[in-house]
Amino acid sequence: MRITSLIATLSAVGAVSAAPSRKWKCSLNTTSDNPFEGKTLFANPGWAQKLEQTYDAFTTAGDAENAAKVRKVQKIGTFVWIADIAGLANIDSAIASAREAQAKTGEKQIVGLVLYNLPDRDCSAGDSAGELSSANNGLERYKKEFIDPYAAKVSAAADLDFAIVLEPDSLGNLVTNMAVDFCAKAAPTYQAGIAYAIASLQFANVHLYLDAAHGGWLGWDGNLPLAAKEFATVVKLAGNGTKIRGFSTNVSNYNPYNATVRENYTEWSHSWDESHYASSLAPFLEAEGLPAHFIVDQGRVALNGARKEWGEWCNVEASFGPAPTTVTNNTYLDSIVWVKPGGESDGLCGLAGAPRAGAWFEAYTEMLVKNWSGN
Repeated sequence: MRITSLIATLSAVGAVSAAPSRKWKCSLNTTSDNPFEGKTLFANPGWAQKLEQTYDAFTTAGDAENAAKVRKVQKIGTFVWIADIAGLANIDSAIASAREAQAKTGEKQIVGLVLYNLPDRDCSAGDSAGELSSANNGLERYKKEFIDPYAAKVSAAADLDFAIVLEPDSLGNLVTNMAVDFCAKAAPTYQAGIAYAIASLQFANVHLYLDAAHGGWLGWDGNLPLAAKEFATVVKLAGNGTKIRGFSTNVSNYNPYNATVRENYTEWSHSWDESHYASSLAPFLEAEGLPAHFIVDQGRVALNGARKEWGEWCNVEASFGPAPTTVTNNTYLDSIVWVKPGGESDGLCGLAGAPRAGAWFEAYTEMLVKNWSGN
């Protein structure tokens, strides 16, 4: 998915908008407790299987150190992407595997899922355009053929918990890219579709995280209040009393959670890493009556100096990030997670030899392993 930051950067100029007064409040999820505490993030065996070729490559090369790191990566919990109607079957596979893991280990599983199939998806770029078009009955199909069966599957698995990320990048486009004609036309569909998803997934075992892009996009002072208002608009559309747990950030992007070295291109931003972005956005969310809980994707983190600007989003030189944990040193954070499991290409761009978006990029995967500290 393309991360658009030009308009976000321009919007940073000017004073910080005052936080709006509290007029409406959505419900928190079933309790205020962190849904990740005391649970194991489901490790997707489908992704682990793809890494076998990476393990074999290191073994063949006699690189025991990196082969061992692959084995460690294969055990790490990652989110499962449900990105088209046919992909709904992957929910069934994840449920079956998570139940097996839960029975074998005795550890309560929380299954991470991404819900990603809006009509007119990726309106500002099209690199991850989906199967549905609003011009061709897309919204109705999205509701009936995608959301309804999605909800039926997770609600039926009451023995498992689910953390679901809703439509990465979508509302970020509505905050900053309304000058793009396709995004402006898609806005009502995005809002109605996500609201329907929220309303349809109101179950005690489901914890919803509305995607909030990343600090380099919506973290600028001028964008923070606009983003909170957009999120509140959509949750209101879902109906009074609807529940979301919070927000996901940095999905499929490369920002560090805690930057050890601050990159030059972050100079004018208070959201120079994802921890600071969460802390910057939280007061505006709370002012709109929204819960300020976050999960942050650290599946891939750019190496220091690998990018000259936040807008570099495609197959960036990177490492696997810190492993999922609820120890975050930020009270707004529920957990660091791996939403975008490393290995799939971002598109025909970035590093040499990159295949089409979504295809396995073996050379890139080996780089992620080599650069990873193993923690």
